[in-house]
Amino acid sequence: MVGYFVSVTIFTALYALFSLGLNLQWGLTGLINFGHVAFMTIGAYVTVLLNIQGVPVIVAVAIGTVVAATLGLIIGTSTLRLREDYLAIVTIGVAELLRLIANNEQWPSPDGPIEGSFGLKDYLIPLADWDPNLWQKLIAIALLTIIAVFAMWQLWRGLKSQWKENQQIQDKSYRPRKPISLIIWGAIGTTLIVAIYINGTLALYDYYYRAGLMVLVLLVLALVYWGLEILVRSPWGRIIKAIREDEEIPRVLGKNVFWYKLQAFMLGGAIAGIAGAFYAWYLTTVYPSNFESIVTFYAWTIIILGGAGSNAGTLVGALIFSAYNEITRNLFVGGASLDALRIMIMGLIVMILMIWRPQGILGKKEELTLGK
Repeated sequence: MVGYFVSVTIFTALYALFSLGLNLQWGLTGLINFGHVAFMTIGAYVTVLLNIQGVPVIVAVAIGTVVAATLGLIIGTSTLRLREDYLAIVTIGVAELLRLIANNEQWPSPDGPIEGSFGLKDYLIPLADWDPNLWQKLIAIALLTIIAVFAMWQLWRGLKSQWKENQQIQDKSYRPRKPISLIIWGAIGTTLIVAIYINGTLALYDYYYRAGLMVLVLLVLALVYWGLEILVRSPWGRIIKAIREDEEIPRVLGKNVFWYKLQAFMLGGAIAGIAGAFYAWYLTTVYPSNFESIVTFYAWTIIILGGAGSNAGTLVGALIFSAYNEITRNLFVGGASLDALRIMIMGLIVMILMIWRPQGILGKKEELTLGK
């Protein structure tokens, strides 16, 4: 049971990381990206291929991140000056092009070149072979404790902000979130954080091979989330939000709108590239079919559920998506028709949410970007 919970935690965290990149591009900057999985593909394949050639994991991930950001530079330079729909078309086309290249290319492996459709395997997974002593286990548990405390602090800080916002709302046409709902969300969030912490501690103490990867992805997720929160509250963040609302205003004020869009697009791509490395390690074998367009729309679902433009909402959306994925995966066991049914139900949930609360669970109505 502990091993299962660790795997679900890794899955949730890497999708949250992946979606944070898209939230930066679309939720905060207003850039429509229907091919976000392209950056994940680059991150996964570059990391794995370099690792197979003997490049250290940290260096391989860094190079994969840079290549993913470079892809953002190439796409952004050629499309960000055009209309938004051109960006959407180009990104989904690039994502499919990369998947087809991965499927038809021959890739090196320890046993000689293999066809891309057979997948990449036998690569190093961080901390999988780690055999920690007692002190190393205690250090890892202490690190997990710091992450849990940070998550708890961010949760209650966000709820406190919502509570204050409720007290300040004067527009009676907009019904604020009821205090009881804030208490319920706080209780659910606290329960999940405690559950992750307890199971993670057990997995680290009686070391399970994925426990180290779990701590690593949670640490990276916390650092990326913290960094994005700082950026959003900085002058740079205020400018990209202004671009999202009406890019003519910052342009009149002398801001280089294209350059800010390009920065946001590249940074979002780099974050997705990091998520691609964790995705490869989570899967243990990389196939081109792992990077189909549906993965991008999972990220869109996560952001719409949690609230566009809200980093905290993206984490909530990832938790809901992961819970739905696990519940339906166990209930709808069967062929492709049942998998299609799961996706249809997910789409229905998103449609209902957009009617009931279009800004998402933690999104702000005044910052709604769905109408763009």
